[in-house]
Amino acid sequence: MSEFRFYLGIHHPHWLRTVPVPVFVSHAALRKYKRAVPARLPGGVWALDSGAFSEISEHGRWTTTPAQYAAAARRYVEQIGGVCGFAAPMDWMCEPFIVAKTGLSVAEHQRRTVASIHELRALAPEVPFAPVLQGWDLPSYLECAAMYAESGIDLFSEPVVGLGSVCRRQGADDIGRIVTALADAGLENLHGFGVKLQGVAKYGSALASADSMAWSTAGRRVPGCSQGRAVKNEANCLHYALEYRAKVLDSLNPWQQTGLPVFA
Repeated sequence: MSEFRFYLGIHHPHWLRTVPVPVFVSHAALRKYKRAVPARLPGGVWALDSGAFSEISEHGRWTTTPAQYAAAARRYVEQIGGVCGFAAPMDWMCEPFIVAKTGLSVAEHQRRTVASIHELRALAPEVPFAPVLQGWDLPSYLECAAMYAESGIDLFSEPVVGLGSVCRRQGADDIGRIVTALADAGLENLHGFGVKLQGVAKYGSALASADSMAWSTAGRRVPGCSQGRAVKNEANCLHYALEYRAKVLDSLNPWQQTGLPVFA
């Protein structure tokens, strides 16, 4: 397996100019820039979050059209520069409360997720949109993988394959089993969305990459600033964020193949 890459989630796009580690930035933050968005430092790696969870959890649907998101993603890639590792599609999560919110089935969420990657790639082929596996248990993730195969997308040859619907249950043992089973079956290009320290410690070595902005949430509970800045807490401190990222990388454990065949 290639070296694990952890994208530091950032909510201040101007950090793109200076943060020396891979960063994950959301369309929701970038679209506020009506003109040029901040440029990445030369050679800096970054990835684009579509804001799918906020869209679906708040509205039960996408309020942005594929054409609008594709045009925005194209603009970001052109103006930010650096190295765009991947861009998330307009996927549909499969957590039970999300499915209840939309009133659709898990299969329909998966169908729309697969359709999104095809549509976005047709609209903006120069943007590295990554397919995302959506599901809730291992059989449903495998069903989603089959949908991709039937649509002509070979997940095994994709540079990045996102793994959705995991961030709010990453401490659960079933997620670890799902991730390791998929990696063991040959999907060694998995990106875990919103996988923080606990999840990385459990199964991070079976992922190729992950992202998290959990450092900011944790920082809200830390009064003051270790760097002497006159602020209420560490929620916006880059030094604190980089320390959190270092702890995440230190928590990685060696990945062991199980030898369990999950793909027919």
